[in-house]
Amino acid sequence: MNARAATWTRIFVATAVVAVIMAISGSFGSGILSIAPRAAYWFGFCAVGIAIGYASARTIPEAWFENRPWLAWSVITTCVAAPMTAIVTLTSVLLFHRHFSLALVADVAPGTVVTTAGLTALAFLVRRRPTVETHAAPAGAAPATFLARLPSKLAGADLWAVEAQDHYLRLHTSGGRDLILMRLSDAVVELEGLEGARTHRSWWVARGAVSGVERGDGRATLTLPDGTEVPVSRAFARTLREAGWF
Repeated sequence: MNARAATWTRIFVATAVVAVIMAISGSFGSGILSIAPRAAYWFGFCAVGIAIGYASARTIPEAWFENRPWLAWSVITTCVAAPMTAIVTLTSVLLFHRHFSLALVADVAPGTVVTTAGLTALAFLVRRRPTVETHAAPAGAAPATFLARLPSKLAGADLWAVEAQDHYLRLHTSGGRDLILMRLSDAVVELEGLEGARTHRSWWVARGAVSGVERGDGRATLTLPDGTEVPVSRAFARTLREAGWF
């Protein structure tokens, strides 16, 4: 299971627990329904909310989740709350036979926004944190699965570093550079089997590819064999320092 799948599995489980609580308590007027349709009501809403949240999260730069979590939370909450307000309003008209009006929308919106904001915050709390270090494979073990993703022109080259650029990864190797479409968080999972580490929200570096280290102003910069300089952010510096990188 890759990092994204693990994260969304945990989010689904947490949301399912919330749906059960909502169904049992009969929240937001759903208590007029018997338990079976009430459970279907809440699980349906949660499933739709997760789907919209997943689509929204895919449009947000990965770095926001680590460095601008409040911004990421706000964007996802807004993207989910708007359509969910419309869905809840429509359900109230069709299921509870309420008269459609702007007053109904105004009545539905606050609860929908608060519920969406809370579930989004819960999703952030249970999401999988990024892996920092990757480790060399034991003798005789299969190579890191990520190496199979190297373009043919880089086949057999030593992988020095992986740099995130929007939704792409720039591969730095002994045979040159190239781009592939992938998220860094997923790449790091597949890089297990190579000794290296995240040094920054946008970088993974192979330990054996570090040819120099510069330190100053509380920060560090790593140098690759071709002279490329790789930043080390404070978020990862302590782990790397304790592991003896500098």
